[in-house]
Amino acid sequence: MQQLLIPPFGEYELLDTGNFEKLERFGSYVTRRPEPQAFWRPSLAEAEWRRADASFLRDARSDERGEWRLRPGMPERWTVTYSSERMRLRMRLGLTSFKHVGIFPEQAANWEFIHEQCTRLAAGAAAPRVLNLFAYTGGATLAARAAGAEVTHVDSVKQVVTWARENMEASGLEGVRWIVEDAMKFVQRELRRGSRYRGIVLDPPAYGRGANGEKWVLEESLCQMLECCAQLLEPSGAFLVLNLYSMGLSSTLARTAVRQAFGPPREEQWGELCFADRGGKQLPLGTYYRFVR
Repeated sequence: MQQLLIPPFGEYELLDTGNFEKLERFGSYVTRRPEPQAFWRPSLAEAEWRRADASFLRDARSDERGEWRLRPGMPERWTVTYSSERMRLRMRLGLTSFKHVGIFPEQAANWEFIHEQCTRLAAGAAAPRVLNLFAYTGGATLAARAAGAEVTHVDSVKQVVTWARENMEASGLEGVRWIVEDAMKFVQRELRRGSRYRGIVLDPPAYGRGANGEKWVLEESLCQMLECCAQLLEPSGAFLVLNLYSMGLSSTLARTAVRQAFGPPREEQWGELCFADRGGKQLPLGTYYRFVR
């Protein structure tokens, strides 16, 4: 079933979008940063945008890197809370040179799905084993762990894994297995070991480098990754979540690639993750595909 998901997130708000930028509130602080999909006009006056506590200035020599301009009193690190009926997660935010702040709020919709599935699986005899690949600062990891899953968190950047561990501790959780390694190398080794998981989460970038310089190009590597994961996932009752952020790659493409690797599932959902700003303009922030076997 195709769906547009707009998750509730009390400490996050998309205030305005336009002129290839977005204005957002994370907790008590407002940020202004580039958004290549917001090609329309803003709803708020420029004076409102200039009141942002932190504004990202792109480096003229790079499409990705830049620096933040901070207003007085704006910290470089702060914490937000995600609360729902199912869980309460605390996540540390920080201003990075790649315009990111350490959280993708739209993923809260997938956190709820992951928690629900892990709770279902944990009602059985043993805690479900969940693998989170390209796991970044660990929102999905925390959601699974909060539901009682045994979680393996894999990312190739040591500093990001440390950040995720801080989020685990801030959320009052423990017991996550942390792996700093290239995701493809890890899943291939798990195949040789005969490992199996009840849930797999994939959040791959468009481009990336592994811990030892391994090259990742989404369109070239994703199908191989899915074929490996299809062998790692338990054949019955298990779940998968795939996120794609690359512009031009639709959820229909994600569905086609996953179904080729895994076969038709018992239940499936696919579509866009989205927020609407105060002017009612909906901004898609990624595509997703998820299923239950």
